[in-house]
Amino acid sequence: MTDEHKADVPSTDSQKVQEPREGTTPKSVDNSWTNRMAGLWSTATDRLQKLLPTEQVTQTVIDWFSVNETQVAEILASVRKELPTTEALLIGKPQSGKSSIVRGLTGVSAEIVGQGFRPHTQYTERYAYPSNDLPLLIFTDTVGLGDVNRETPIIIQELAGELQQDTHRARILILTVKINDFATDTLRQVAEQLQEEYPQIPCLLAVTCLHELYPTDITDHPAYPPEYEEVNRAFEAIQDTFKGLYNRAVMIDFTLEEDEYNPVFYGLEALSDALAELLPEAESRAISQLLAQGDASQQLGNLYRDVGRRYILSFSIMAATLAAVPLPFATMPVLTALQVSLVGLLGKLYGQTLTPSQAGGVVSAIAGGFVAQAVGRELIKFLPGLGSAIAASWAAAYTWALGEGACVYFGDLMGGKKPDPQKIQSVMQEAFQSAKERFKGIK
Repeated sequence: MTDEHKADVPSTDSQKVQEPREGTTPKSVDNSWTNRMAGLWSTATDRLQKLLPTEQVTQTVIDWFSVNETQVAEILASVRKELPTTEALLIGKPQSGKSSIVRGLTGVSAEIVGQGFRPHTQYTERYAYPSNDLPLLIFTDTVGLGDVNRETPIIIQELAGELQQDTHRARILILTVKINDFATDTLRQVAEQLQEEYPQIPCLLAVTCLHELYPTDITDHPAYPPEYEEVNRAFEAIQDTFKGLYNRAVMIDFTLEEDEYNPVFYGLEALSDALAELLPEAESRAISQLLAQGDASQQLGNLYRDVGRRYILSFSIMAATLAAVPLPFATMPVLTALQVSLVGLLGKLYGQTLTPSQAGGVVSAIAGGFVAQAVGRELIKFLPGLGSAIAASWAAAYTWALGEGACVYFGDLMGGKKPDPQKIQSVMQEAFQSAKERFKGIK
Protein backbone atom coordinates (compact mmCIF):
# COMPACT_ATOMS: atom_id res chain seq x y z
CA MET A 1 0.00 0.00 0.00
CA THR A 2 2.78 2.39 0.84
CA ASP A 3 4.57 1.78 -2.45
CA GLU A 4 1.35 2.28 -4.37
CA HIS A 5 0.78 5.62 -2.68
CA LYS A 6 4.29 6.82 -3.28
CA ALA A 7 3.98 6.04 -6.95
CA ASP A 8 1.47 8.84 -7.31
CA VAL A 9 3.57 11.48 -5.57
CA PRO A 10 5.23 13.77 -8.13
CA SER A 11 8.87 13.02 -8.74
CA THR A 12 11.52 15.52 -7.83
CA ASP A 13 12.27 16.27 -11.46
CA SER A 14 8.66 16.79 -12.44
CA GLN A 15 8.04 19.07 -9.50
CA LYS A 16 11.04 21.17 -10.25
CA VAL A 17 9.38 22.65 -13.33
CA GLN A 18 6.11 23.27 -11.58
CA GLU A 19 7.14 24.80 -8.29
CA PRO A 20 6.24 28.46 -7.80
CA ARG A 21 9.07 30.94 -7.63
CA GLU A 22 9.45 34.08 -5.59
CA GLY A 23 8.25 37.19 -7.34
CA THR A 24 5.70 35.41 -9.56
CA THR A 25 2.09 36.53 -9.71
CA PRO A 26 -1.09 34.50 -10.21
CA LYS A 27 -1.15 35.54 -13.87
CA SER A 28 2.25 33.96 -14.47
CA VAL A 29 1.18 30.56 -13.13
CA ASP A 30 0.30 28.46 -16.18
CA ASN A 31 -2.38 25.83 -16.55
CA SER A 32 0.08 23.00 -15.96
CA TRP A 33 0.61 24.27 -12.39
CA THR A 34 -3.13 24.36 -11.69
CA ASN A 35 -3.81 21.04 -13.41
CA ARG A 36 -1.00 19.40 -11.50
CA MET A 37 -2.32 20.54 -8.15
CA ALA A 38 -5.88 19.65 -9.12
CA GLY A 39 -4.87 16.14 -10.07
CA LEU A 40 -3.00 15.62 -6.84
CA TRP A 41 -5.87 17.03 -4.83
CA SER A 42 -8.46 14.82 -6.53
CA THR A 43 -6.41 11.67 -5.99
CA ALA A 44 -5.65 12.48 -2.38
CA THR A 45 -9.30 13.36 -1.63
CA ASP A 46 -10.52 10.02 -2.95
CA ARG A 47 -8.05 8.25 -0.69
CA LEU A 48 -8.92 10.39 2.28
CA GLN A 49 -12.60 9.44 2.09
CA LYS A 50 -11.60 5.79 2.31
CA LEU A 51 -9.07 6.24 5.10
CA LEU A 52 -10.99 8.04 7.83
CA PRO A 53 -10.92 8.06 10.88
CA THR A 54 -8.38 10.73 11.73
CA GLU A 55 -5.77 8.49 13.33
CA GLN A 56 -5.38 6.44 10.17
CA VAL A 57 -5.07 9.55 8.02
CA THR A 58 -2.33 10.97 10.22
CA GLN A 59 -0.16 7.88 9.96
CA THR A 60 -0.86 7.42 6.26
CA VAL A 61 0.11 11.03 5.50
CA ILE A 62 3.38 10.57 7.36
CA ASP A 63 4.05 7.35 5.42
CA TRP A 64 3.31 8.98 2.07
CA PHE A 65 5.74 11.81 2.63
CA SER A 66 8.53 10.11 4.51
CA VAL A 67 12.01 11.36 3.61
CA ASN A 68 13.49 9.76 0.53
CA GLU A 69 17.11 10.05 1.61
CA THR A 70 18.44 8.64 -1.66
CA GLN A 71 16.59 11.27 -3.67
CA VAL A 72 17.79 14.11 -1.44
CA ALA A 73 21.36 12.79 -1.67
CA GLU A 74 21.20 12.74 -5.47
CA ILE A 75 19.94 16.33 -5.61
CA LEU A 76 22.62 17.57 -3.22
CA ALA A 77 25.31 15.68 -5.14
CA SER A 78 24.36 17.41 -8.39
CA VAL A 79 24.37 20.83 -6.71
CA ARG A 80 27.65 20.08 -4.95
CA LYS A 81 29.41 19.52 -8.29
CA GLU A 82 28.61 23.08 -9.34
CA LEU A 83 29.41 24.75 -6.03
CA PRO A 84 32.62 26.89 -6.01
CA THR A 85 34.14 25.20 -2.97
CA THR A 86 37.58 26.06 -1.59
CA GLU A 87 39.64 23.69 0.54
CA ALA A 88 42.00 25.59 2.83
CA LEU A 89 44.69 23.64 4.66
CA LEU A 90 45.62 25.58 7.78
CA ILE A 91 49.20 24.81 8.78
CA GLY A 92 50.56 26.33 11.96
CA LYS A 93 51.21 25.87 15.64
CA PRO A 94 48.40 25.91 18.19
CA GLN A 95 47.26 29.45 19.10
CA SER A 96 48.72 30.88 15.90
CA GLY A 97 45.39 32.23 14.66
CA LYS A 98 44.06 29.39 12.50
CA SER A 99 40.59 29.35 14.05
CA SER A 100 40.52 33.15 13.89
CA ILE A 101 40.95 32.95 10.12
CA VAL A 102 37.96 30.62 9.97
CA ARG A 103 35.92 33.12 11.99
CA GLY A 104 37.00 36.00 9.79
CA LEU A 105 36.07 34.26 6.54
CA THR A 106 32.77 32.78 7.71
CA GLY A 107 31.49 35.30 10.27
CA VAL A 108 30.74 32.42 12.65
CA SER A 109 31.31 32.83 16.38
CA ALA A 110 34.35 31.35 18.11
CA GLU A 111 32.14 28.90 20.00
CA ILE A 112 30.50 27.54 16.85
CA VAL A 113 33.84 27.28 15.06
CA GLY A 114 35.19 25.28 17.98
CA GLN A 115 32.21 22.94 17.86
CA GLY A 116 32.41 22.65 14.07
CA PHE A 117 35.87 21.13 13.85
CA ARG A 118 35.85 17.34 13.95
CA PRO A 119 38.79 14.87 14.08
CA HIS A 120 39.72 13.83 10.55
CA THR A 121 43.01 11.99 10.88
CA GLN A 122 45.51 11.56 13.71
CA TYR A 123 46.85 15.10 13.39
CA THR A 124 44.16 16.96 11.46
CA GLU A 125 40.64 18.23 12.09
CA ARG A 126 38.09 19.35 9.51
CA TYR A 127 35.34 21.96 9.43
CA ALA A 128 32.98 22.49 6.49
CA TYR A 129 31.08 25.78 6.20
CA PRO A 130 28.17 26.12 6.21
CA SER A 131 27.52 22.36 6.10
CA ASN A 132 29.11 19.09 5.09
CA ASP A 133 26.51 18.55 2.38
CA LEU A 134 26.98 21.82 0.49
CA PRO A 135 30.15 23.55 1.69
CA LEU A 136 31.60 26.77 0.35
CA LEU A 137 34.71 26.47 2.49
CA ILE A 138 36.40 23.38 3.90
CA PHE A 139 39.10 24.01 6.50
CA THR A 140 41.59 21.31 7.43
CA ASP A 141 43.49 22.26 10.57
CA THR A 142 46.75 20.70 11.70
CA VAL A 143 46.73 19.84 15.39
CA GLY A 144 49.75 19.10 17.53
CA LEU A 145 52.11 20.82 15.12
CA GLY A 146 55.08 22.02 17.15
CA ASP A 147 58.79 21.51 17.21
CA VAL A 148 58.63 17.82 18.08
CA ASN A 149 60.36 16.30 15.09
CA ARG A 150 58.95 12.84 15.57
CA GLU A 151 55.47 14.17 14.69
CA THR A 152 56.51 15.99 11.54
CA PRO A 153 56.75 13.03 9.10
CA ILE A 154 53.30 11.82 10.14
CA ILE A 155 51.79 15.29 9.71
CA ILE A 156 53.39 15.68 6.29
CA GLN A 157 52.11 12.24 5.28
CA GLU A 158 48.57 13.08 6.37
CA LEU A 159 48.56 16.44 4.58
CA ALA A 160 50.00 14.86 1.45
CA GLY A 161 47.25 12.27 1.60
CA GLU A 162 44.69 15.09 1.62
CA LEU A 163 46.25 16.67 -1.44
CA GLN A 164 46.53 13.39 -3.36
CA GLN A 165 42.77 12.98 -3.51
CA ASP A 166 41.22 13.78 -6.86
CA THR A 167 38.75 16.62 -6.41
CA HIS A 168 37.25 19.47 -8.46
CA ARG A 169 37.64 21.89 -5.54
CA ALA A 170 40.11 24.73 -5.47
CA ARG A 171 42.87 24.32 -2.86
CA ILE A 172 45.15 26.62 -0.96
CA LEU A 173 47.71 26.24 1.81
CA ILE A 174 47.61 28.86 4.57
CA LEU A 175 50.71 29.02 6.78
CA THR A 176 49.95 30.83 10.05
CA VAL A 177 52.85 32.28 12.07
CA LYS A 178 52.64 34.55 15.10
CA ILE A 179 54.63 37.69 14.49
CA ASN A 180 56.83 37.13 17.55
CA ASP A 181 57.44 33.40 16.94
CA PHE A 182 60.74 32.57 15.31
CA ALA A 183 60.90 28.89 16.32
CA THR A 184 59.46 27.80 13.00
CA ASP A 185 61.81 25.04 11.84
CA THR A 186 59.10 22.38 11.90
CA LEU A 187 56.61 24.56 10.04
CA ARG A 188 59.20 25.35 7.39
CA GLN A 189 59.98 21.64 7.01
CA VAL A 190 56.30 20.88 6.42
CA ALA A 191 55.97 23.73 3.92
CA GLU A 192 59.11 22.66 2.02
CA GLN A 193 57.90 19.09 1.66
CA LEU A 194 54.44 20.09 0.46
CA GLN A 195 55.84 22.70 -1.92
CA GLU A 196 58.13 20.09 -3.43
CA GLU A 197 55.35 17.57 -3.98
CA TYR A 198 52.54 19.98 -4.92
CA PRO A 199 54.03 23.14 -6.43
CA GLN A 200 50.78 23.87 -8.28
CA ILE A 201 48.87 24.53 -5.04
CA PRO A 202 49.18 28.19 -3.99
CA CYS A 203 50.42 29.06 -0.52
CA LEU A 204 49.52 32.10 1.58
CA LEU A 205 51.72 33.15 4.50
CA ALA A 206 49.52 34.75 7.19
CA VAL A 207 51.47 36.53 9.93
CA THR A 208 49.20 36.97 12.95
CA CYS A 209 48.87 38.50 16.43
CA LEU A 210 50.39 41.85 15.42
CA HIS A 211 49.27 43.61 18.60
CA GLU A 212 51.78 41.60 20.63
CA LEU A 213 54.53 43.80 19.15
CA TYR A 214 52.70 47.12 19.34
CA PRO A 215 54.38 49.88 21.39
CA THR A 216 53.32 49.73 25.04
CA ASP A 217 51.27 52.93 24.82
CA ILE A 218 49.13 51.66 21.89
CA THR A 219 45.79 50.16 22.90
CA ASP A 220 44.06 49.87 19.54
CA HIS A 221 44.83 48.93 15.94
CA PRO A 222 46.29 51.70 13.77
CA ALA A 223 45.30 52.33 10.17
CA TYR A 224 46.19 49.30 8.04
CA PRO A 225 48.94 48.36 7.43
CA PRO A 226 50.65 49.05 10.77
CA GLU A 227 53.72 51.28 10.46
CA TYR A 228 55.50 50.22 13.64
CA GLU A 229 59.20 49.48 13.19
CA GLU A 230 59.24 46.37 15.35
CA VAL A 231 56.20 44.91 13.60
CA ASN A 232 57.60 45.53 10.12
CA ARG A 233 61.02 44.19 11.05
CA ALA A 234 59.52 40.96 12.39
CA PHE A 235 57.28 40.62 9.33
CA GLU A 236 60.27 40.92 7.00
CA ALA A 237 62.22 38.37 9.02
CA ILE A 238 59.40 35.81 8.81
CA GLN A 239 59.10 36.38 5.06
CA ASP A 240 62.85 35.72 4.72
CA THR A 241 62.52 32.52 6.74
CA PHE A 242 59.86 31.15 4.38
CA LYS A 243 61.30 32.65 1.20
CA GLY A 244 60.39 30.61 -1.87
CA LEU A 245 57.68 28.67 -0.05
CA TYR A 246 54.71 31.03 -0.42
CA ASN A 247 53.01 33.07 -3.14
CA ARG A 248 51.67 35.91 -1.04
CA ALA A 249 52.23 37.18 2.51
CA VAL A 250 49.75 39.19 4.56
CA MET A 251 49.63 40.67 8.07
CA ILE A 252 46.42 40.10 10.05
CA ASP A 253 45.27 40.39 13.66
CA PHE A 254 41.92 38.69 14.31
CA THR A 255 40.97 39.10 17.95
CA LEU A 256 37.91 38.50 20.12
CA GLU A 257 35.43 41.24 21.00
CA GLU A 258 36.47 41.12 24.64
CA ASP A 259 40.07 41.98 23.66
CA GLU A 260 38.73 45.45 22.77
CA TYR A 261 40.81 45.91 19.63
CA ASN A 262 38.99 47.63 16.79
CA PRO A 263 38.36 46.34 14.18
CA VAL A 264 38.10 42.77 15.45
CA PHE A 265 39.23 41.38 12.09
CA TYR A 266 42.15 43.68 11.39
CA GLY A 267 43.55 43.05 7.91
CA LEU A 268 40.55 41.06 6.68
CA GLU A 269 40.36 43.02 3.43
CA ALA A 270 44.05 42.33 2.78
CA LEU A 271 43.44 38.62 3.41
CA SER A 272 40.49 38.65 1.03
CA ASP A 273 42.54 40.38 -1.67
CA ALA A 274 45.34 37.83 -1.29
CA LEU A 275 42.91 34.93 -1.62
CA ALA A 276 41.35 36.56 -4.68
CA GLU A 277 44.76 36.61 -6.37
CA LEU A 278 45.57 33.00 -5.53
CA LEU A 279 42.23 31.27 -6.16
CA PRO A 280 40.26 30.71 -9.38
CA GLU A 281 37.71 33.37 -10.23
CA ALA A 282 34.58 31.48 -9.14
CA GLU A 283 36.00 30.51 -5.78
CA SER A 284 37.46 33.94 -5.05
CA ARG A 285 34.15 35.58 -5.99
CA ALA A 286 32.30 33.23 -3.63
CA ILE A 287 34.57 34.21 -0.74
CA SER A 288 34.20 37.90 -1.57
CA GLN A 289 30.43 37.57 -1.55
CA LEU A 290 30.61 35.64 1.70
CA LEU A 291 32.48 38.53 3.29
CA ALA A 292 30.06 41.08 1.81
CA GLN A 293 27.19 40.90 4.30
CA GLY A 294 26.84 37.14 4.00
CA ASP A 295 25.53 37.18 0.40
CA ALA A 296 27.13 33.83 -0.45
CA SER A 297 25.65 32.27 2.64
CA GLN A 298 22.24 33.50 1.51
CA GLN A 299 22.80 32.07 -1.96
CA LEU A 300 23.68 28.72 -0.45
CA GLY A 301 20.55 28.88 1.67
CA ASN A 302 18.54 29.42 -1.51
CA LEU A 303 19.95 26.19 -2.93
CA TYR A 304 18.62 24.32 0.07
CA ARG A 305 15.29 26.12 -0.19
CA ASP A 306 14.90 25.11 -3.82
CA VAL A 307 15.28 21.48 -2.78
CA GLY A 308 12.94 21.96 0.18
CA ARG A 309 10.20 23.48 -1.98
CA ARG A 310 9.84 20.21 -3.82
CA TYR A 311 8.61 18.71 -0.59
CA ILE A 312 6.70 21.77 0.58
CA LEU A 313 4.53 21.56 -2.56
CA SER A 314 3.46 17.98 -1.86
CA PHE A 315 2.69 18.74 1.78
CA SER A 316 0.68 21.82 0.79
CA ILE A 317 -1.47 19.79 -1.58
CA MET A 318 -2.16 17.23 1.12
CA ALA A 319 -2.99 19.99 3.62
CA ALA A 320 -5.54 21.39 1.17
CA THR A 321 -7.07 17.95 0.76
CA LEU A 322 -7.44 17.46 4.49
CA ALA A 323 -8.83 20.95 5.13
CA ALA A 324 -11.49 20.43 2.44
CA VAL A 325 -13.30 17.94 4.69
CA PRO A 326 -16.43 19.95 5.71
CA LEU A 327 -16.18 19.22 9.45
CA PRO A 328 -14.90 22.23 11.44
CA PHE A 329 -11.92 21.32 13.70
CA ALA A 330 -12.15 17.60 12.85
CA THR A 331 -9.00 17.64 10.72
CA MET A 332 -6.90 20.08 12.74
CA PRO A 333 -4.94 17.32 14.54
CA VAL A 334 -4.14 15.69 11.21
CA LEU A 335 -3.03 18.97 9.68
CA THR A 336 -0.85 19.67 12.68
CA ALA A 337 0.77 16.25 12.38
CA LEU A 338 1.30 16.83 8.66
CA GLN A 339 2.96 20.20 9.22
CA VAL A 340 5.14 18.87 12.04
CA SER A 341 6.29 16.10 9.67
CA LEU A 342 7.12 18.71 7.03
CA VAL A 343 9.25 20.71 9.45
CA GLY A 344 11.02 17.54 10.58
CA LEU A 345 11.79 16.66 6.95
CA LEU A 346 13.13 20.14 6.19
CA GLY A 347 15.24 20.03 9.34
CA LYS A 348 16.83 16.81 8.15
CA LEU A 349 17.55 18.40 4.79
CA TYR A 350 19.41 21.22 6.58
CA GLY A 351 21.36 18.79 8.76
CA GLN A 352 19.12 19.12 11.85
CA THR A 353 17.68 15.81 13.04
CA LEU A 354 14.56 16.51 15.12
CA THR A 355 12.22 14.33 17.12
CA PRO A 356 8.49 14.93 16.49
CA SER A 357 8.25 16.92 19.72
CA GLN A 358 11.24 19.07 18.72
CA ALA A 359 9.74 19.65 15.27
CA GLY A 360 6.49 20.64 16.98
CA GLY A 361 8.44 23.13 19.07
CA VAL A 362 9.91 24.67 15.93
CA VAL A 363 6.42 24.97 14.45
CA SER A 364 5.21 26.76 17.57
CA ALA A 365 8.24 29.04 17.59
CA ILE A 366 7.95 30.21 13.98
CA ALA A 367 4.14 30.07 13.47
CA GLY A 368 3.41 33.01 15.76
CA GLY A 369 0.50 35.05 14.46
CA PHE A 370 -0.67 32.32 12.11
CA VAL A 371 -2.51 30.47 14.88
CA ALA A 372 -5.52 32.78 14.57
CA GLN A 373 -5.61 32.16 10.82
CA ALA A 374 -5.62 28.40 11.42
CA VAL A 375 -8.65 28.72 13.71
CA GLY A 376 -10.37 31.05 11.25
CA ARG A 377 -9.78 28.53 8.50
CA GLU A 378 -11.79 25.97 10.45
CA LEU A 379 -14.60 28.35 11.38
CA ILE A 380 -15.13 29.33 7.75
CA LYS A 381 -16.23 25.75 7.03
CA PHE A 382 -19.58 26.69 8.55
CA LEU A 383 -20.27 28.58 5.31
CA PRO A 384 -22.14 26.17 3.03
CA GLY A 385 -20.32 25.10 -0.13
CA LEU A 386 -17.70 27.81 -0.53
CA GLY A 387 -16.39 27.51 3.02
CA SER A 388 -14.50 24.24 2.51
CA ALA A 389 -12.87 25.46 -0.70
CA ILE A 390 -11.59 28.61 1.02
CA ALA A 391 -10.38 26.60 4.00
CA ALA A 392 -8.51 24.25 1.68
CA SER A 393 -6.68 27.05 -0.13
CA TRP A 394 -5.81 28.68 3.17
CA ALA A 395 -4.48 25.41 4.58
CA ALA A 396 -2.28 24.89 1.53
CA ALA A 397 -1.04 28.48 1.71
CA TYR A 398 -0.36 28.23 5.44
CA THR A 399 1.59 24.97 4.97
CA TRP A 400 3.59 26.57 2.16
CA ALA A 401 4.33 29.61 4.34
CA LEU A 402 5.30 27.39 7.25
CA GLY A 403 7.73 25.50 5.01
CA GLU A 404 9.26 28.76 3.78
CA GLY A 405 9.64 29.98 7.36
CA ALA A 406 11.24 26.70 8.41
CA CYS A 407 13.76 27.02 5.58
CA VAL A 408 14.78 30.46 6.85
CA TYR A 409 14.95 29.15 10.43
CA PHE A 410 17.12 26.14 9.58
CA GLY A 411 19.16 28.19 7.11
CA ASP A 412 20.15 30.59 9.88
CA LEU A 413 21.15 27.68 12.11
CA MET A 414 23.15 26.15 9.28
CA GLY A 415 25.03 29.42 8.83
CA GLY A 416 25.84 29.68 12.53
CA LYS A 417 23.37 32.52 13.11
CA LYS A 418 20.59 33.01 15.62
CA PRO A 419 17.23 32.80 13.82
CA ASP A 420 15.53 36.18 13.50
CA PRO A 421 11.81 35.88 14.44
CA GLN A 422 10.88 39.10 12.64
CA LYS A 423 12.57 37.99 9.42
CA ILE A 424 10.87 34.59 9.60
CA GLN A 425 7.45 36.20 10.19
CA SER A 426 8.00 38.58 7.28
CA VAL A 427 8.92 35.70 4.95
CA MET A 428 5.89 33.70 6.09
CA GLN A 429 3.47 36.60 5.64
CA GLU A 430 4.71 37.24 2.12
CA ALA A 431 4.67 33.54 1.24
CA PHE A 432 1.16 33.11 2.68
CA GLN A 433 -0.32 35.95 0.65
CA SER A 434 1.21 34.79 -2.64
CA ALA A 435 0.41 31.12 -1.97
CA LYS A 436 -3.27 31.89 -1.34
CA GLU A 437 -3.49 33.17 -4.91
CA ARG A 438 -1.64 30.17 -6.29
CA PHE A 439 -3.78 27.60 -4.55
CA LYS A 440 -7.24 29.16 -4.81
CA GLY A 441 -7.75 27.94 -8.38
CA ILE A 442 -7.99 24.29 -7.35
CA LYS A 443 -11.51 22.87 -7.50
